[in-house]
Amino acid sequence: MFIKLKPFLALPVFLTLSTLFPVAYAQEVQVNELISNDILCDMAESKPLSLNISSLDELMLLFESLDYTPENFHRGNKSIPRLTFDAVGESWSSVSRQIPVKQKKMVFFRLMTPLVLLANEKILQERQVIMSASLDNIELVALGIKYKVLSRTDKSLSESQRQMLLERVDILPPSLVLAQAAKESGWGTSRFTLEGNALFGQWDFNGNGMEPKQKRPGLGRYGLARFETPLASVEGYLFNLNTHNAYQKLRTLRAQSRQAKQAVTGAALAGTLDRYSERGYAYVEAIRQMIRTNKLYLADEVYLNDGAPLHLLTRPSQI
Repeated sequence: MFIKLKPFLALPVFLTLSTLFPVAYAQEVQVNELISNDILCDMAESKPLSLNISSLDELMLLFESLDYTPENFHRGNKSIPRLTFDAVGESWSSVSRQIPVKQKKMVFFRLMTPLVLLANEKILQERQVIMSASLDNIELVALGIKYKVLSRTDKSLSESQRQMLLERVDILPPSLVLAQAAKESGWGTSRFTLEGNALFGQWDFNGNGMEPKQKRPGLGRYGLARFETPLASVEGYLFNLNTHNAYQKLRTLRAQSRQAKQAVTGAALAGTLDRYSERGYAYVEAIRQMIRTNKLYLADEVYLNDGAPLHLLTRPSQI
């Protein structure tokens, strides 16, 4: 049975959709707990409302009940419901082949956009800590360690390290994130997306990844990183771009644009991602074309609304 919903409290959203995509020692212990438990900037304190979604029709009805439609957007409503989902369901591969391409893209972007905004929201909270906390603040030190500016034995930051941290802890334009998610996951249909919520093709060299059918020689024990949820995949992607040496150009351009009070666009930042793929600048152009063709730059104007968190249950065992 479908439940008619209306937004109410200003709470974060958890969503599940699978049938469709279906320091002293004491201080050091506190810091390690903050990092391991991800207490910093945790937005999921309230229990979300869970809903069963068993078909594409039900999902579309849900979007309509939340006024989350292209028509509403074109009327000027740029608020986005706080939605997340826990997995991409196996049936999405077949469903996506049976519906018009336009609808497939709409469903993919409508489900992914809230995840990007939620992940960015968490980063903005972390930035607030970095900008306002004292240099020996426990949460600030934990962030310094998390983002690889400090070692685990450090007990405080310097002002220069605070600035370095601010360069790393920053948001990315939804247009860029959405374009890469669509490209890397094949609109949510790739084997790695279905098996491990791997939306961005990130590598895992710790032996825990999903092995590709054709492995590259000389790279050791590696695979595609798996994630508990699609939201975790988005957060992992943001963390990767915000910390890996290969993407220093992106962080520098973003910081320079901020300093100059210029808009940080997905198309501009895409130009720094020549090391994201072996295709180099051909990959850069493919991402820019994805942004242009699908008008993803419009996603850079949207924001999260004050609706209640929703958790869509779509796995067969949950329905």
